[in-house]
Amino acid sequence: MIAGAGSGKTRALTYRVAHLVEQGTQPEHILLATFTNKAARSMLSRVETLVDVDIGRLWGGTFHHVGNRILRRHAGLLGYERSYSIVDAEDSRQLLNACIRELGIHTADGNFPKPNVLGDIISLSSNTRIKIEDIIANRYRSFSHCITDILKVALRYRIRKRELNVMDFDDILINWCELLTGFPDIRDEYSEKFRHILVDEYQDTNIIQAEILDLLAGHHKNLMVVGDDSQSIYSFRGANFANIIRFPEKYPDAKIFKLETNYRSTPEILHLANMSIENNRQQFEKELRAVRKKGVRPVFVPVRNVLQQADFVAQRIIELVGKGVPVGGIAVLYRAHYHSMELQMELVRRGIPFEIRSGIRFFEQAHIKDVTAFMRIAANPLDEIAWKRVMKLYDKVGEVTAGRIWKVVSSHDDPIAFVFSDEFLKCVPKAAVPGIRRFRDILEDIIDLSAANALTEIAGAILNGGYRERVEAKYGDTASREDDLKQLSNFSSRFGSLEEFLSDLALMTSVTEEESYRTEDDNNKVVLSSIHQAKGLECMIPLARALREPGGEDEERRLFYVAITRAKDQLYFCHPLVNRAGSGWNRDTAPSRFIAELAPSDLEPEELPFDQWVVR
Repeated sequence: MIAGAGSGKTRALTYRVAHLVEQGTQPEHILLATFTNKAARSMLSRVETLVDVDIGRLWGGTFHHVGNRILRRHAGLLGYERSYSIVDAEDSRQLLNACIRELGIHTADGNFPKPNVLGDIISLSSNTRIKIEDIIANRYRSFSHCITDILKVALRYRIRKRELNVMDFDDILINWCELLTGFPDIRDEYSEKFRHILVDEYQDTNIIQAEILDLLAGHHKNLMVVGDDSQSIYSFRGANFANIIRFPEKYPDAKIFKLETNYRSTPEILHLANMSIENNRQQFEKELRAVRKKGVRPVFVPVRNVLQQADFVAQRIIELVGKGVPVGGIAVLYRAHYHSMELQMELVRRGIPFEIRSGIRFFEQAHIKDVTAFMRIAANPLDEIAWKRVMKLYDKVGEVTAGRIWKVVSSHDDPIAFVFSDEFLKCVPKAAVPGIRRFRDILEDIIDLSAANALTEIAGAILNGGYRERVEAKYGDTASREDDLKQLSNFSSRFGSLEEFLSDLALMTSVTEEESYRTEDDNNKVVLSSIHQAKGLECMIPLARALREPGGEDEERRLFYVAITRAKDQLYFCHPLVNRAGSGWNRDTAPSRFIAELAPSDLEPEELPFDQWVVR
């Protein structure tokens, strides 16, 4: 079933289950696979209100939940005890750390991935069946020099999990699939048991989940999948778009039903969404139709720059609220979290309550605080908190050593002069000296750049001075964090000095929740969210780096479609005409290609699917 956005797919699944039960299918012969246990509980609760049958025996839940139930019965066939433990992300990180130590791999130079990043690499490889070497070559190039050691750790990690009788979340799917593949009698048992299999959000399944479903449904072919190819936007997590687009090839007798009636949005919003998604090459053709009456056309808003963009959005929010729109009924969506930086600051200035669903507030992120801590030392050498934070970024410097270094530094009348003396290095453990030397080089660059008022170059100097390697080793989303720091650099261009920049930053980030929020009720806050996060309920789209990946443009257009179809009544597209590049406003930007393709030159203004708002 191809269920378009806002078309009521949950209701369709619910009624399908209810129909099966009413027709005499025993609940224990039905499997309902979802991506959240909450979704399964919601559907089953609705079924109970529709049919007078105990459905407690129906198997419903996430793939991991169902897989775990089955593996508990048959773990012995795979070399596990039935009492195996499931390790969470933190447990997995600790075990990977232990494997690194056991193998004697040298990590002190910071050029080897941290356990959480290793876990991401191994997990992505497991869920996509792509070799670790290829994952690194495509997404983690900075670790190409240590592929051999990474492979050793991955193998050791797999062995240790077996020895300890534990599985991580990926193992549940992998082992479930292995059980069904390697033991035909077990596969037949569950294929007979689950005579009707229903799957929610099929466009988000990975290659292993699809294979499990194929194995279970291999005999009876009673497989009903519900999803929307136009909302397949999670390839970065391992979701395989081919699963839904090639489903009719795997099951040539399958009947395709399309839910094209949208109950959420106005006809004008859906018209624009339909026009956009039809530009994708691979898709099931469909056209969303509204049940709601005529509304207002979406609006395209060109603005001078991101500052005027933030001002426009904040002002429009105030106007909408003044017209009776509830604050909680307003959302601002963007392609990447860093795109919300100026808007966050503008909303704080105006006292507009907001809730961030795409991550923590921009200036509260660890990598932002790390970089600004370097700047704070240069601006105020007596900033103890900044000193201790920066010192602990270097190998062999922990809480105690950082405290000792600070104690010595703070005892001098001119801490900066002392830092550049040979005496300073004598208070640093020998093993930490190479890192602290790099810190001195960075600090010298910051001081020079600050004196020249080249604030936009400071974050880059910190990155190039060794912090980039720390980001790459510690975090799995290195590219996003570098984008954040570039945005921070751009933002600094509006200030006349480092002190002014840091002061304004502090004033913005020190506002308490009580001061910035007028209410504690989340329903009375504007929602700020990435498009990905909004789908689960980045202003620049497409994201340049996403276009470099195979199928990247089509997925970005699907993301654009998802953003459009979240809107119910009013939809605004904001576009800065000039963006920052280096220092100052000096790079013209064209509208998103997804906007441009909706406005061919031969169309009259009244024929466009959007109005244009002129901001003065």
